Amino acid sequence: MFWNKDRKIEASIIGGMVLILMLFIPKRKIREAQVAFLFKQVITWLWGLIVVEKGLIEYPNRLFFQKANKASFTFEYFIYPGFCVLFNIYYPEKRSQIIKSLYNLFWTSLITLPEVYAVKYTNLIKYKKWTWYWSFITIFITNAISRWYYKWFFQQSTK
Repeated sequence: MFWNKDRKIEASIIGGMVLILMLFIPKRKIREAQVAFLFKQVITWLWGLIVVEKGLIEYPNRLFFQKANKASFTFEYFIYPGFCVLFNIYYPEKRSQIIKSLYNLFWTSLITLPEVYAVKYTNLIKYKKWTWYWSFITIFITNAISRWYYKWFFQQSTK
């Protein structure tokens, strides 16, 4: 396998996410982290495939499954769900609605800004009929959906 700049960046991001999850997910929260991770995978994998198959986004350089499908396994199935774990584990549940909205905006920006950088300076992602604000909106909404599911799931399990 030829390791160009894009593949090195992608591998570094994967390694960084593994390290972040290992360092910042408390052992007592692993079950909650798994639920958030798996639920986000369902949303992002389905949405990611739709967006790619409709020709809105292209992932020219991918580390995994280049011939299996056109979506980015790294982003849709690992990085984005990993961010969602952190989003849910550290969610400011007892704060005001303004703080909760700002929290979601912060996490949405934390994903969207590096994506914009990747579009501009790498060959990992190319917008075809897509823009950064569509990413921002969809990430914001899927974070909210993920949070609702997380709350519902753990509310149900305590009854």
